[in-house]
Amino acid sequence: MSLIKSISGIRGTIGGKPGEGLSPVDIVGFTYAYCATLPQRKPKPEGERYKIVVGRDARLSGPMVESLVTGTLVACGIDVVKIGLASTPTTEMAVVFAGADGGIILTASHNPRQWNALKLLNDKGEFLTAEEGQAILEVAAKGEFDFAGVDELGHVTEHDYTDEHLDAVLALPDVDVEAIATAGFKVVLDSINSVGGIIMPKLLERLGVDCLCLNREPTGDFAHNPEPLPANLVDLSAEVVLAKADLGISVDPDVDRLAFICEDGEPFGEEYTLVSVASYLFERAARIAEAESLSLEEVTYPYSPVSCSNLSSSRALRDVTESFGGTYKASAVGEVNVTTLMRSSNALIGGEGNGGVIFPALHYGRDAMAGVALFLSNLARKKMKVSELKKTYPEYHMAKNRIELSDKSLIDKILNKLEEVYASEDVNREDGVKISFEAERKWVHLRRSNTEPIIRIYSEAPTAEAAEALAEEVIRIAGTVING
Repeated sequence: MSLIKSISGIRGTIGGKPGEGLSPVDIVGFTYAYCATLPQRKPKPEGERYKIVVGRDARLSGPMVESLVTGTLVACGIDVVKIGLASTPTTEMAVVFAGADGGIILTASHNPRQWNALKLLNDKGEFLTAEEGQAILEVAAKGEFDFAGVDELGHVTEHDYTDEHLDAVLALPDVDVEAIATAGFKVVLDSINSVGGIIMPKLLERLGVDCLCLNREPTGDFAHNPEPLPANLVDLSAEVVLAKADLGISVDPDVDRLAFICEDGEPFGEEYTLVSVASYLFERAARIAEAESLSLEEVTYPYSPVSCSNLSSSRALRDVTESFGGTYKASAVGEVNVTTLMRSSNALIGGEGNGGVIFPALHYGRDAMAGVALFLSNLARKKMKVSELKKTYPEYHMAKNRIELSDKSLIDKILNKLEEVYASEDVNREDGVKISFEAERKWVHLRRSNTEPIIRIYSEAPTAEAAEALAEEVIRIAGTVING
């Protein structure tokens, strides 16, 4: 059994003893701690009730976890808006739609079926800050409770916000509904037996797209490993070719990550999901700026011509952004870190290389629906095959490796050694160590795991061979530290 408590929530495998797996005791305790710290995050006049949105993906444990979370919120005197089966971005937006004081998303994202999690939101429908998350952990660790009396119990209402979410996506000025409908696209969707099978076909229908859906029923009994990586999408790739479709679309169980398959069955590359959307937005803004003799800043207003991703995401985003006169910025790994940087930079677009698109004009959260609508708008206007579109972007290849250690104290020694060896290169210590070799257009990023004695190594270069060679080089240097 596994249980991981962090500033972003609690995640674990269902069952086992309290503290060892995601047990009912842990679920209740953590939900209570979230409630107990609400007044710190959003003070209210005495007697005024708090309201929290609860949404979940379709995993097998979802109804059980939902009952425990909802019951605990009610027992704390908090009103609950239960939105049922809903994507993570829908739950995030529902917090704002409902005028709520926060939200709890019940999903373990791309983790296998035995996992579930509580992800915590503020009153803007965004993930909590590190300080807010730490406060919840401290309250949860005490294990002290003080519930409301019978006359102060919360009340539960139910509402499905799927349509409101899709209305907001389709109303975006950058989404060209008419061009998409005219293009007559045929797509194959793999919704991995979760809530993607509810919301994504509705979106595609409203866009006028012919959709063949695999694994549509939201049973939570995932047909394959739910992470949208090429190795897990072989059936989708085969079906795209067999159906002579224009595109394959894959989402994870809570529909915040997005990956595409080209018409020939080849992966588009999840790193390029964000790259393609950003390129579309910057190219469109640059074209308008030139036609109307405006600056890029004037066209993108009220946002700035800035893109953001994390330090482990592809350099291709930087390349396409700068090619249109924009500015690229990188944050530490983690969605909350990206969104924090996006807010401070007033960024036009951002996200993560795992297929997460964050479009602030909609909301500050990864949203596969926004990603699909923007991607199809670009494809419809360019009148290209997906494989042809991919070739218009800078080519990079990423390698992912790791170093397993028996002694955690070696991690800092290894990172310090690499900083010393590559002192003449561009070295970033914001999140582990990232070394960029500008002349060769390659980089390597080493960062510690939060839960295991492991160093994760991401490297990228114009060729797969160069990316692997760079990883092997730093692993050899790390070996000199490990072996003394």
